[in-house]
Amino acid sequence: MQSDLELARAATLAGAAVGLRYFAALADLPRELKADGSVVTEADRAVEAAIRAVLTEGRPGDAILGEEGGATGDGARRWIIDPIDGTAQFVAGDDRWLVLVALEEAGEIVAGVAAVPAQGGLWWARRGGGAFAAKFDGTGERRLRAGGGRATIAESRVGVIPVAPNLTAADEAIAAPLGAVASIVDWDVHAALLVADGTLDLALQTRGQIWDFAATALIVEEAGGCYGGADGIRGPRPGVSLFAADRALWGAAHAALWPA
Repeated sequence: MQSDLELARAATLAGAAVGLRYFAALADLPRELKADGSVVTEADRAVEAAIRAVLTEGRPGDAILGEEGGATGDGARRWIIDPIDGTAQFVAGDDRWLVLVALEEAGEIVAGVAAVPAQGGLWWARRGGGAFAAKFDGTGERRLRAGGGRATIAESRVGVIPVAPNLTAADEAIAAPLGAVASIVDWDVHAALLVADGTLDLALQTRGQIWDFAATALIVEEAGGCYGGADGIRGPRPGVSLFAADRALWGAAHAALWPA
């Protein structure tokens, strides 16, 4: 029997394969708008369906929460799916979109997987088991360790999420206090994942729901970093999220963003 992490990886890769087929034929993919103004496509729904199929077969008694399909089942364990994180990037042909799958038990995320399909990268973590990354074919596996040696916030490099064309004036206003004391830089892989591998010191995601953060939060934490929002360091939840290479940087960034 597959472990939960193995199942999460299999489901993520199944979704990634579907997403890549749509990504290769973007010109023929209709765009729709949700009630909140965000973009959704047939690809989002198809990727989620593929992930759900794998999870349902492997763990038929578990509940599932997906961005597109909502909540199903009532098991004590809950799988959390973001089929295409960064749909605005996806439809623009930007290769930084993700497929995210996480498992929650007793209110705690215990496994998380993030695929960057158009770049062929896979990132994963298990609670208490560390965080890792590799190529889809399994080559280049490495353990992730947050922290690049920059001890002060003034020396820190920050990645802000989202990016254009999904970046709004409101997002920029949220990030501005942090940009005033640290350096905001461009990123080529989701900024939270780059915190996990030590490339960035901080990542600020200015909005989102639990499916946006469940997998990446665990990957950062298991790499030795920390994650939280305005209300402190605790589990994934909607709103603004802050990822940091260590607790001291997280505290300094939190103070800049949300002064007492």
